[in-house]
Amino acid sequence: MQIRLEHSAFDGALKVLLPERFQDHRGFFTEVFRQDQLEELGLPLHVVQFNHSGSVKNVLRGLHFQWDPPMGKLMRVTRGSAFLVAVDIRKNSPTLGQWFGIEASAENNLMVWAPASFARGFCVTSDFAEIQYFCTGIYNNKAESGILWNDPEIGIEWPVTEPIQSDKDRHAQTLAEWLERPESDYFTYSR
Repeated sequence: MQIRLEHSAFDGALKVLLPERFQDHRGFFTEVFRQDQLEELGLPLHVVQFNHSGSVKNVLRGLHFQWDPPMGKLMRVTRGSAFLVAVDIRKNSPTLGQWFGIEASAENNLMVWAPASFARGFCVTSDFAEIQYFCTGIYNNKAESGILWNDPEIGIEWPVTEPIQSDKDRHAQTLAEWLERPESDYFTYSR
């Protein structure tokens, strides 16, 4: 079975992947994590944590990131559907502040890889959705932050106008505020 590259953005830093799915009258089978194939596709993955969340329709989580240790995420939807988003937060990047979003679902089987230098989030578009993410860093609440979901300088076109959010996400900083912090130097663009 193969994992195919469907799309890439931000000079190949962000990737949309489609694992091959075998389906018959019994159901389906797919390999969603194959270290060898993911490395061939240019994903520098060393998975150390696996997260699984469930949320009701219109829940918006994010935009989250972590710098120590850096945490990249390979995200997939295993039940329902969600709009997965990644924003380039690399200082000096030609695409700084640009975003990418895609509808991923249990049916379309799409996965999105966004490295540590991207803020990530999602909005649930079905009645309920489960999202899983393979993470390249162990969670550290002392070196994590977020960007405001509706930062006008970014302009994400979310599929919801009044999302259900945590207080932390609702009051997150703007990208401009993040770039003023010394920690933002962890994510400096280099070719």
